[in-house]
Amino acid sequence: MDKTYYNNLAVSSAPHLVSKMDTSKTMLMVILALVPSFLVSIYVFGMRVILLTLVCVVASVGFEWLYNKAMKKRQTAGDLSAALTGVLIAFNVPSNFPYWMAIIGCFVAIIIVKQLYGGIGRNIVNPAITARIVLFISFATEMTTWPTPRMAEADAVTSATPLGVLAEGSAADLPSNAEMFLGFIGGSMGEVSALALLAGGLFLIWKKVISPIIPACFIGTVFVIAFLYYSFSGDVDASALDMAIFHVCAGGVMLGAFFMATDYVTSPIMSLGKVIMGVGCGIITMVVRLWGAYPEGVSFSILLMNIMTPLIDQLCIKLTYGGAKKNEK
Repeated sequence: MDKTYYNNLAVSSAPHLVSKMDTSKTMLMVILALVPSFLVSIYVFGMRVILLTLVCVVASVGFEWLYNKAMKKRQTAGDLSAALTGVLIAFNVPSNFPYWMAIIGCFVAIIIVKQLYGGIGRNIVNPAITARIVLFISFATEMTTWPTPRMAEADAVTSATPLGVLAEGSAADLPSNAEMFLGFIGGSMGEVSALALLAGGLFLIWKKVISPIIPACFIGTVFVIAFLYYSFSGDVDASALDMAIFHVCAGGVMLGAFFMATDYVTSPIMSLGKVIMGVGCGIITMVVRLWGAYPEGVSFSILLMNIMTPLIDQLCIKLTYGGAKKNEK
């Protein structure tokens, strides 16, 4: 047989469905969905938000281009997947984060997590989430030094996030749920405005870029666990309903639920698997928040559930379609 026969049998990486939505268009939709949160962050923290995001995007695209060039692989730097990773990394760090540290995060995401595992469609965990965790472990001080919102009436340069305030036991100093929903609080770009992230997430669901199952299960689980915990614990002088809303709006729940846990490559394929993914993320997030040493657990929950995704897929396929039985003699 000639080489043409074997070339015709070559199969590219998933997805294999033919549609008008290719990788570039999908990534562009997600980037557009992040624009509302990006604009709110500029209003809250100033123009450095733009510079930090540009640095992360340029570094991520640059690393992808250099790796493909060095390894003589098909160039994928223009498909916007690396650009989206850069945007998400910027959304996971403080707006005053040093540029050179952000570039290290981009290197981890693109080279180590994505390209060394074979490129787009083959990474086993979310690149941006992994980069955030690496940056948090490596540069803990810089990753937990949050700039004060510009509209805050205070002389301080930095402030704690709402989850940090709660972890310190200063529940009386917590911002209102309305402030957290609108975004006039300290934190990373991906934490400031639940409203902006919700609008972007609903846009993606409307355009059928993502399924609503994972976000609904993730956010719903966080809400239910928080409501039950504060209904019986009496830890704070606030109603269980207020604290449940607080935990949904605080930290990276909205960003993680809509933009990171729904990643095509690292999330389950089947509907049942998506339910397990969302509920698992919610449980791990609240276990870390309520009983862990860190005030936030979204990144850890998504990373752990990413690792579990192949097992979840196998389980759901077996439950749905059954499995072959061994021949009994």
